[in-house]
Amino acid sequence: MKIQINITRIAKASLAAATLSGFLLFAAAPAMRAGDDDNGCRNRVNKADHQLHEAAEHHGWDSPQAAQRRQQLAEAREYCWNHAHRWWDADAQRWRTDRDWDDHDHDHR
Repeated sequence: MKIQINITRIAKASLAAATLSGFLLFAAAPAMRAGDDDNGCRNRVNKADHQLHEAAEHHGWDSPQAAQRRQQLAEAREYCWNHAHRWWDADAQRWRTDRDWDDHDHDHR
């Protein structure tokens, strides 16, 4: 009888410890949000690149609107470089670790 009580206590204690460990594991893990990938750099560059292509499609590659969007793309890349020391290449769909972008890579297509 006494052995039965000790086994029950051990089982209860083990279950409580496992439950507490699981809770602490999930409670301590930071939440990942969509904008957390290097301060939202990928989204920032993709948006600027898309807006440049839209401006070029509607107004032409040599238009003032495209020039403004080209400047915004350069600023987005610079932001990523300054905050994450890498930048998102929207055309190649990959991260670049060298500051080797060409500010004129979208001048004419």
